[in-house]
Amino acid sequence: GWSVNRLQRIVAQGAASAMAQAASGRDVLIYVHGYNETFETAASGAANLADGINFQGQSALFAWPSGGGLMAYAYDRESALWSRDGFIDMLMALGANPAVGRVHIVAHSMGAFLTLESLRQLKSGSGDPAIGKIGAVVLASPDIDIDQFESAVTRLPGMAERITVISATNDRALAVSARIAGGVSRAGSSERGRLEALGVRVADASDHGWGLVRHDLFLSNDDVRSVIARAIARAA
Repeated sequence: GWSVNRLQRIVAQGAASAMAQAASGRDVLIYVHGYNETFETAASGAANLADGINFQGQSALFAWPSGGGLMAYAYDRESALWSRDGFIDMLMALGANPAVGRVHIVAHSMGAFLTLESLRQLKSGSGDPAIGKIGAVVLASPDIDIDQFESAVTRLPGMAERITVISATNDRALAVSARIAGGVSRAGSSERGRLEALGVRVADASDHGWGLVRHDLFLSNDDVRSVIARAIARAA
């Protein structure tokens, strides 16, 4: 597997522009990790994902400050919301660089919540150049209130056909999230028909044992990797 070998620190104000410069002339794959991750596990996950689908462009990780613990759910949700500005800054910088190709996003669990809220905020502001570069948006086990998910997608006209949801009605981690959220079901464990009614593509991973431990089989399951690769190929 992959591991973190070396880190090079860039001042926060220059991170977005540095990413946009590094991506010049290439398509970009951004991995947004989920709940209960450390930087090291998220970074190795991003590398495993890019390698597993044989992505040929520039790969990147958007790392938000997860508490890295099973009991840190509320902390992680607040951290994900706090991180929207940084994610939007990166998408804006990529959108402003005419040499950058398509920007594909694969977001897992609570990272899907961060991604969808950021795209909604970007669309409602002055982010049209960035929105125009977005290719595939793959949301794996999205830990988002289903009603909130429906509301966000309807506020992103023209974006639904670019979104692929990898879901599983038997996702145990999302069942726990639903209980924490007062019983409201999560988009990643909702019925396929309800999601497809929004115009998004749905890949049902219920038969793959998804969610039995950490609901992150998309990093290692060949069928799920194929779903991601096809979504990116359609949006190229």
